[in-house]
Amino acid sequence: MPWTLSIRKGDQVKVTAGRDKGKVGRVLSVNQEKGTCTVEHANLVKRHTRPNPSKQIKGGIVEREGALHVSNVMVVCPGCNKPARVRHQFLSDGSKVRACHRCGATLGA
Repeated sequence: MPWTLSIRKGDQVKVTAGRDKGKVGRVLSVNQEKGTCTVEHANLVKRHTRPNPSKQIKGGIVEREGALHVSNVMVVCPGCNKPARVRHQFLSDGSKVRACHRCGATLGA
C-alpha cells in the first residue's frame, strides 16, 4: 500500500463488517504491506499444530486470531468512546498526530 494506515498496534478498535461485526478489541499486530490487522478475540480460526518438544509446543487444534482488513475496523475514540474516523492534524509545535474526526481528541501517543 502506498499510503500509511491510520490503525496502529495497541489501538482499541470495533469490527464493522464480517462474522465478528460489533466486537471491540485491541489491535495485536498490523501488516502494512497487506493492509491487514489482527484484533484480540476477533476472527478466531482453528489451526492444526504439530508438537515440537524443543519449543514446548503441544500438538493439537489451536484457536487463534486471524487477520482482518483495515477497512473492516474502526478506531474507538478514548474521548467520546465511540467508533470514529481518524483525522491527521498538526500541533502548535509542528508534530503530526492522529485525532478523532468526531470530537477532535488525540488518539494514542
